[in-house]
Amino acid sequence: MQFDVVTLFPRMFEAVTRWGVTGRAEEANRYNLVLWNPREFAAGPHRSVDDRPYGGGPGMVMMVEPLEKSVQAARQRQRSQGLGRPKVVFLSPQGRLLDHRIVRRLAQEPGLVLVAGRYEGVDERFIEREVDEEISIGDYVLSGGELAAMVLMDCVIRQLEGVLGHGESAAQDSFFDGLLDWPHYTRPENYRGAEVPPVLLSGNHREIEHWRMKQALGRTWRRRPELLETASLTEAQLTVLEEFKKEQALLRSKSS
Repeated sequence: MQFDVVTLFPRMFEAVTRWGVTGRAEEANRYNLVLWNPREFAAGPHRSVDDRPYGGGPGMVMMVEPLEKSVQAARQRQRSQGLGRPKVVFLSPQGRLLDHRIVRRLAQEPGLVLVAGRYEGVDERFIEREVDEEISIGDYVLSGGELAAMVLMDCVIRQLEGVLGHGESAAQDSFFDGLLDWPHYTRPENYRGAEVPPVLLSGNHREIEHWRMKQALGRTWRRRPELLETASLTEAQLTVLEEFKKEQALLRSKSS
């Protein structure tokens, strides 16, 4: 997969390419990352990429031309790789909130151009002319779009074939099927009186699978109930969820 990122701070993306899952994936050529600094496309001796906003107000606004030329260069590079017109994504608080459905959809793209804004914002004409989609990673403000772009890249790269060591790792991640993950345990079996649930030591894979599904459904119901409104639960899952609710009600009655 091809990633082109428009950013004023290219070195920040060493966090993606040098460490962890994404670093190993880059070494294995599962994706390719090219960084474009708008300053390289700016006019004038000072290579200015921002200016004061029309209408007044605090802060500076990123200018259209350096951003547009950066995106056009990124598009041309991907076309030279035979990918056609890549989707341009602007990381913005005004964008659609990132979720796993968006991640899976973007992972099907052969290439993406990600734009990381800075300062007070970017000239709206750039968004209108060049951006295909705006995406936000949360309802809060960052100093710039670089961290958001890296979050998006990490999520997408994990979905690429051959990136994760175990074939089922991505499929078992939280949110893959709209649910939170079940609890995980490893050695020792007993840590200061806290024991691993016996079912996980039983070797009975059917019971383990049932327990994990019950915990995932129950955890989602307790912590993020809104996710259940959009999850396509099967009749079997609904039955397991009711089983979890009854168990919780019984525990509450015993403790009261």
